[in-house]
Parts: sequence; structure tokens; C-alpha cells
Amino acid sequence: MANIASARKRARQAVKNRAHNMALRSRFRTSMKSVLKAIRAGDQEGATTAYRNAVPVIDSTVGKGLIHRNKAARHKSRLNARIREMGQA
Repeated sequence: MANIASARKRARQAVKNRAHNMALRSRFRTSMKSVLKAIRAGDQEGATTAYRNAVPVIDSTVGKGLIHRNKAARHKSRLNARIREMGQA
């Protein structure tokens, strides 16, 4: 356990920040899963709507520093490619 007051405060802040980051990461993953679920169901319109809702969530996760911008771009690109693939099949 921390002995110095500033270290105790940092420990408290770390707990709070971790909870906040876990909530944001969970929101990110849920938005991704909603798109994938619609893709698996074969619902292109639902997948497109879910993708449009997921993009701002993914971008805000980048803005908050939880994921790297390249990872976000990769996820958006792959989801969009899978949705476009549905229209061709």
C-alpha cells in the first residue's frame, strides 16, 4: 500500500480511471458485436445501421486514447468490407 499522500491519491484515481476505461472499452466491443451480429444474420440494412452507429463510438474510443487510430481504421475497414460483400452475394 502507498505511504505518501500523492501515491494514495494516484491509487484512488487509477481505480476510478480503470472503471471508466473498462466501460468505454465495453461500449466499443458491444458496438462492434452489434454490427457482426447483423452481418451473421444476413440483414444488410440492419448491419449498415449498426455500422453507422458504431463508427462514432469507435472514433471516440480513439479520441480518449483507449485504442490506436490504426486499429480503429482497421476495424471500420473490415466491417465495411463485410457489409459491402453482403450486397454482392
